[in-house]
Amino acid sequence: LKGYQRVQWRVNLCHIFTVLTVGILWLIFRWKPVLEVIAKGSPCHLSQADWVLIKRPINEQFPARVWTEEVEDDYFVHPAGSGEDENHICLAVGVAEDDWKDTIQLQKEEEKSVIRYYISEGFRYIWSEKRQNFCKVCDLDEQLTCADIYRQKTALSRHDQNKKRKVYGPNIIDVPVKPYFTLLVEEVLNPFYIFQILSIALWMAETYYYYAACILFISFISIAVSLYQTRKQSVTLRNMVKLTVKVQVCRDTGEEEMVNSQDLVPGDCIVIPSNGLLMPCDATLLTGECMVNESMLTGESIPVLKTTLPDLDLTYSIDEHKRHTLFCGTQVIQSKNYISEDPVMAVVIRTGYCTAKGDLVSSILYPKPLGFKFYKDAIKFIIFLGLLALIGDIYSVVILVQKKVPVSRLLLRALDLITIIVPPALPAAMTVGTIYAQNRLKKNGIFCISPPRINLCGKLKLICFDKTGTLTEEGLDIWGVVPVESNVFQPIIHEPRHLPDNPLLRTLATCHSISLIGNSLIGDPLDLKMLESIGWDLKENVTEADSIAAFGTRVLAVIQPPPMEEQPYDTKQEIVVGILRRFPFASSLQRMSVLTKRPGSLPTEAYLKGAPEMVASLCLKESVPTDFSEMLRHYARDGYRVLGLAYKVLSPDIAFDALHKLERSYVESEMTFLGFLIMRNVLKAETKPVIISLKQANFQTVMVTGDNMLTALNVARNCGMIDLKDRVIFASASPPTYDKPASLKFILADPIPDQQNGTEIVTYQQETWSQSYHLALNGRSFAVVLEYFPNLLPKILQRGTIYARMAPDQKTQLVENLQKLGYCVGMCGDGANDCGALKAADAGISLSEAEASVASSFTSKINNIECVPILIR
Repeated sequence: LKGYQRVQWRVNLCHIFTVLTVGILWLIFRWKPVLEVIAKGSPCHLSQADWVLIKRPINEQFPARVWTEEVEDDYFVHPAGSGEDENHICLAVGVAEDDWKDTIQLQKEEEKSVIRYYISEGFRYIWSEKRQNFCKVCDLDEQLTCADIYRQKTALSRHDQNKKRKVYGPNIIDVPVKPYFTLLVEEVLNPFYIFQILSIALWMAETYYYYAACILFISFISIAVSLYQTRKQSVTLRNMVKLTVKVQVCRDTGEEEMVNSQDLVPGDCIVIPSNGLLMPCDATLLTGECMVNESMLTGESIPVLKTTLPDLDLTYSIDEHKRHTLFCGTQVIQSKNYISEDPVMAVVIRTGYCTAKGDLVSSILYPKPLGFKFYKDAIKFIIFLGLLALIGDIYSVVILVQKKVPVSRLLLRALDLITIIVPPALPAAMTVGTIYAQNRLKKNGIFCISPPRINLCGKLKLICFDKTGTLTEEGLDIWGVVPVESNVFQPIIHEPRHLPDNPLLRTLATCHSISLIGNSLIGDPLDLKMLESIGWDLKENVTEADSIAAFGTRVLAVIQPPPMEEQPYDTKQEIVVGILRRFPFASSLQRMSVLTKRPGSLPTEAYLKGAPEMVASLCLKESVPTDFSEMLRHYARDGYRVLGLAYKVLSPDIAFDALHKLERSYVESEMTFLGFLIMRNVLKAETKPVIISLKQANFQTVMVTGDNMLTALNVARNCGMIDLKDRVIFASASPPTYDKPASLKFILADPIPDQQNGTEIVTYQQETWSQSYHLALNGRSFAVVLEYFPNLLPKILQRGTIYARMAPDQKTQLVENLQKLGYCVGMCGDGANDCGALKAADAGISLSEAEASVASSFTSKINNIECVPILIR
């Protein structure tokens, strides 16, 4: 970041040269704004800058204007002991008057205080005297803890809100929609079109009327279509992100008032209505639970349960606490407070472009440079043609001079040769081609919000696929449960409703995030199938009196067995179960859990479900069967999806009020292992033909999933990603310990004759692996290879076909590392866990019923991977 201060004599000189060059200097400044800043200003300290030059990772610079906003000297309240001197005024941007996280110095200019800031790609960067730099406003509160957020429950006064708005700006995600005239001027002033206009004028002078008229007509149509599509996309995006609602805000006086969502600032305490709200900002839940539809951001139509933020002295992170955060642009379907009659409360964390929605919109409006080799080669080609034209001009001038041709005719011939060699209709042809391709995609149910990426689709060489919901059906069929009794696995029970009334049955009945909205059960398809398999019902409209009478406290929901006449003859279940608290599923944790209570004086119980390896690691060793790994491998190898189940009884000394303050790590520890839940994962009918056709066209296909390795391997073989005759090698990496360095082993997934299954491959450098080998590794091994074996990473990625147990951020890292190897990468997914990878990929395809989401460049209404070949074509 470099600062430049305006120098008046330089500005005047630039104006003079602009007039003398008949506007050519103005055109150059328009094409290269950086040159205008350098010409009109001189380098200075950032605190005095009128412009800043921002350097992008690809060594490209672009300028931004520094704005100043006057404020009254006594406008800002000073914290005790702030150390204010006579030349500066401190502006607090922390969470509370007694907890200042950072200060911004307001500089004196002509006895007036001003705030200095610039806006880049939608984000506001404000000058911080303490940091001696401009910093993004959302970074001012980066050290907030969860406890700090809870202290904001006291709410802001109107004065505090106005004060913060001076710093954070209005809560608006503004998508500029330029008028047609402005777009026309910008399009025509493009260097290619300037060249085209000059070419047409030259042809008219040469009496090439028909050719000039033809090119003019083509250019006119191209510009008209381009302007229409550009403005239409801007309007569509603006309508998609435009959001202004009335929000109920709490004040420090205890009053509540309705305010416009544009006036919200971080720290505002808002009320979430019971019938839902379209979120105008990012906010963290302080009380209650919410069911939220996040399809606008993620493309995933399944509602997500949001729970109360834990009141702990931990640094708040949107990524780590996303299950407690309501994101801007998402639809809260329903909110409930189960602890008291008070409404559900949330604290505003981020506003405007700093929100998750704003960040995605910014990435659409200001996409990262594509680095498309076609564009680089096109520039080189035009430069080469220009050199040819120059050589041709020199030759022509020499010949024509020898023949004593008039200077005017000589000049026309020389310029004519340039227009013949360098095609002036090239931009028009490329624009029309891109627009035609975009319309053709739309007819096939594929919506594009980033047209420049259409050209990239033809260069794809490697395509990553999510598994569940993308290659396989979203819904899973319950195959059965495998109980554990006395530390021994029992035979599988294909009908879970035949289970006796025991902890295993209660785990299936309660360990989910299902909610009742109207008369419909809403939640993850897996949870719905699990509850359906036992036939139990969920009730949420339980009165406080009935709840306290039955369970001794308020409950989130009551799960009750089916009527006696509908129960199997061999089991009779009568006792209902109340859910006291939920710890939602998190991809990074690979599990979820609940606290439950049965009527009477029975103790509180915790139930857990998740990835089998993770669940087993949280259980008492003596409760996990010795053949745990063998049994898991048995079902996973056959393509079944397996979940581990566990429970524990909490101490009766823990009061009901204390249950809502228990840390998740305490609840999910020293559990008793209960068994496996086995589900069938069925391939979509369209998956195998598409994968085979991609492989026949020499595309490399890769599976990236959060599921078990062996399950992923089975699906990969069934869909044709890995041929049955091909061998698979597991890359197993372990991090260093106090007495051992990091290790990397290669193990055959299938047995070879005369050797046991899992025979280790000695080293990677044997160079004996044929093309029929595929590498498979899990998220843990991927992280170790990334950190400790960077020299082997390229070779592993080139052969990698299966990546299992991958966290969302690891999927993104995988795509980025593949791109570093020169691959043009496509990513096809359907859920929130794929968002990062979809945005990072050169062509991200989100399978969603929505017409468009900001989750990826392409959104397909075709709910299977048939859209991938269409996009490539």
